[in-house]
Amino acid sequence: MAGNSGEITTLLRQIKSGDRDTVGRLMQLIYPELRGVARRHMRRERPGHIMQPTALVHEAYLRMMRHDDHSWANRAHFFGAASILMRRILVEHARGQRARKRDAAQLTQAPDDSPQGGPHILDLIALDDALTALEALSPQQARIVELRYFGGLSVPEVAEALGVTPRTVDRHWAAARAWLRLRLQP
Repeated sequence: MAGNSGEITTLLRQIKSGDRDTVGRLMQLIYPELRGVARRHMRRERPGHIMQPTALVHEAYLRMMRHDDHSWANRAHFFGAASILMRRILVEHARGQRARKRDAAQLTQAPDDSPQGGPHILDLIALDDALTALEALSPQQARIVELRYFGGLSVPEVAEALGVTPRTVDRHWAAARAWLRLRLQP
C-alpha cells in the first residue's frame, strides 16, 4: 500500500483542513489496509471471538472520524492511530467480558515478534496494564510497542511517524520488549 501513501497523506491533510468530501475517497484507499491491521489484531485473540475484523475496522474508523481533531501527519501516523484504537476496542471488549463472566481474562496468542519474544499465551488486559505502566516510564517506548506490535508498522514507518531515526526505534523497541518480558512473566 506504500504506492498510495502520498495520496493518503494528501487526503488526510484535506480532511484536517475541513474538506469532508474526501472522507469517502480516503475510506476506499485505506479500507484494505485497515482490514489487514484488524486481522493482525484478531489473530492474537482467542478462537471464536465474537468480534470480526470487519466490525473492528468499522468501529475504529467511526470513532476516528467522529472526533474533530484529525491531526494525522501522514499514512504511518494514521495507521498507527487506527491500530492503537483497535487495541483499545479489544481491551474494552475483554474488560467487558471479564466483568460479565468474572473469570480469567481473555487470552491472546502472541506472535513471534511480540514483546514476550515468542509464541506465548498472553492476557490482553495484563498486556494493556503493562503498556500503561511502560507509558508512565517511557511514553516513546510505549508508543513504539503500540506501533510495531499492534500496528504492524516497520521500523522506518515508526521512525517516520514519531520523527526519530530508525536506530532510535530499534534501541527503544529492544528495551521495551525486555521490560515487558520481565513485567509479564508469570
